[in-house]
Amino acid sequence: MLDEEYRRQNRAAWDRLSDGSQFARLATDEECFEPLKTLDGRGWLPNSVVGKDVLCIASGGGWQSILYASAGARVTVVDISQGMLELDDKEAARRRLSVRTIRASMDDLSMLNDQSFDIVHQPVSTCYVPDIVRVYGEIARVLRDGGLYISQHKQPTSAQISRRDERNQFVVGIEYYHAGPLPRVEDTSYRERGAVEYLHRWDDLIGGLCRTGFVIEDLREPRRADEKAPVEHFGYRGRFVPPYVRLKARRLARTASPNDRPTQLWIP
Repeated sequence: MLDEEYRRQNRAAWDRLSDGSQFARLATDEECFEPLKTLDGRGWLPNSVVGKDVLCIASGGGWQSILYASAGARVTVVDISQGMLELDDKEAARRRLSVRTIRASMDDLSMLNDQSFDIVHQPVSTCYVPDIVRVYGEIARVLRDGGLYISQHKQPTSAQISRRDERNQFVVGIEYYHAGPLPRVEDTSYRERGAVEYLHRWDDLIGGLCRTGFVIEDLREPRRADEKAPVEHFGYRGRFVPPYVRLKARRLARTASPNDRPTQLWIP
C-alpha cells in the first residue's frame, strides 16, 4: 500500500471517529484539577511539567493535550485527523490554554525541530503505520537527551485474533509474520472501523525502541479483563488475550561516533 493511501484511509477513519466516539472525550473539570494524576497513575511523569515542552503524538481529541496544558506544560499535538485536532483547538480556546496543533502523520515529524521536547506521550496508535521503527526514529530525533517517551501499543497476539469458534474460543488466524495491512476479520473487539492497521512484532516494538536510542525503564500490561462481561464484549476477550503494552522509555544522551573522537596522545 502506498504511503499516502494508508494515511488517507486512516485520516478519514479518525475524522469520522472525532464525532461522538469514545476517542473524542474531552477532559473534564475534575480531571483538569489534578491533571498529572489523571494522566499518570504509575508515577512515570515528573512531579511538575511546568515550562516543559510536551509533544502529544497521535492523541488529538481534547483530552491529553488539555491535561498537560492545565499542568503548565507547553503543548504541541500532532495528529493525522483534522477533526480530532479541532477538538483540541476548541477546548484549549474555551479553557484559555495555549496548545499548538499540527496535522501530520506520526511517521513524518519533519516539521518539528531536533531535540525540541522534554516529553513525548503517545496513546495506542502505532498500529496505524507500517513501520514502527520509523516512528521511534522520529521521536528519538525530536526528544532532548534524557527526554521521556511514554507510549502504549497493541500487542501482536491481539492483532492476530481473527474470530471466535463455536465454543467462543479465540482463533489466532493471522500469521505472526504477516506483512502489510491486516485483513478484515470477524472479531473486531480491538479494531477501529475503516482504519488500516498493521501487526508489529516484539523485535520491533521493544528491540526497535532500544536500537533507536532509548532505554526502557518500565513495561506494563494494562488489564482489560472483565470477569462479568458477556462473550461478545471486549472485556471478555481481555481475560484471554492482553490487548496492550505500555512502555516508559528514556532518550539516551547522544554520543559522538568513534570516528569523531579525539586522538588520545601518549604522555610519558
